[in-house]
Amino acid sequence: MATFDYSGPLTPSGNLRRRRVVDRVMRGGATAAAFIAVAILLIFIYSIVQRGASAISLSFLTHNPLETFSLSANVPLGGVGNAIIGSALIVAVGAVMAVPIGVLIALFLTEFATPRLAGPVRLALDLLYGLPSIVIALFLYGLLVVGHGQAGFYASLALSMIMVPLIARTTGESLQLVPKELRDASHALGISRWRTTVGLTIPSAFGGIVTGTVLAVARAAGETAPVLLLSSLADPTTTSASVFGQPLNNLPLDIYNFSVAGGASNFAKAWGAALVLVTFVLVANFAARALHARSRRMMSR
Repeated sequence: MATFDYSGPLTPSGNLRRRRVVDRVMRGGATAAAFIAVAILLIFIYSIVQRGASAISLSFLTHNPLETFSLSANVPLGGVGNAIIGSALIVAVGAVMAVPIGVLIALFLTEFATPRLAGPVRLALDLLYGLPSIVIALFLYGLLVVGHGQAGFYASLALSMIMVPLIARTTGESLQLVPKELRDASHALGISRWRTTVGLTIPSAFGGIVTGTVLAVARAAGETAPVLLLSSLADPTTTSASVFGQPLNNLPLDIYNFSVAGGASNFAKAWGAALVLVTFVLVANFAARALHARSRRMMSR
């Protein structure tokens, strides 16, 4: 029977050497994957900036497409002023609908639901989160647009369905970071659960709620299928602030119109509109990460 010398020096066995090799390979693969993802994003942003920067000007951002709207390759189509307003209104109305629903779902799951009831709700949120936006747009198209016509509100409704699961998940994670001792102390003082939630839990997690909302808005602003299917028959030459009853011009629609118009000038304007949209998404994501970092610092104090 082999004996082991406990007083001798430790030497690596063949199994340990194999695990070290596997560890180095996995670390190298993960690092390479991260660098590839960052490189793809940088190339993507550089391409958009290179092709669209020439079209960016005050006139491009504030003027509408020309009244003589044409798909001719020889007719420049003007700016994206009304598209910026339309996209902002569509996303804002969607956020107004999605934020209270998402926050209430998160409160229900973290504060009131039993594990047996929370499971199906979380499953439904995961399924809705993974549902392609084109499927949501087609569902609303068949339910609302057919027989009634397009409207900016329908696009807002689709974007709100995209935002709800993201807001609910990020808000739930923020609520779970609130120390349980705070809730217990509040209940020990005789304060009811709903007053504890409204007066203590929500204010403590407010930073995380705002972060989730900004992330959801950034994701919704970059969606194209809902606005193209539900609000694409807008007059690109006029500006409207009415979300209800009529479609609104928007940035994805202008990108499409500029692209199919053809010609170097119109292609540059399409890239310029894409640059405006990507800039908003990037700024919103950076703002959300800054808010998230600030919220975590405040929660850790």
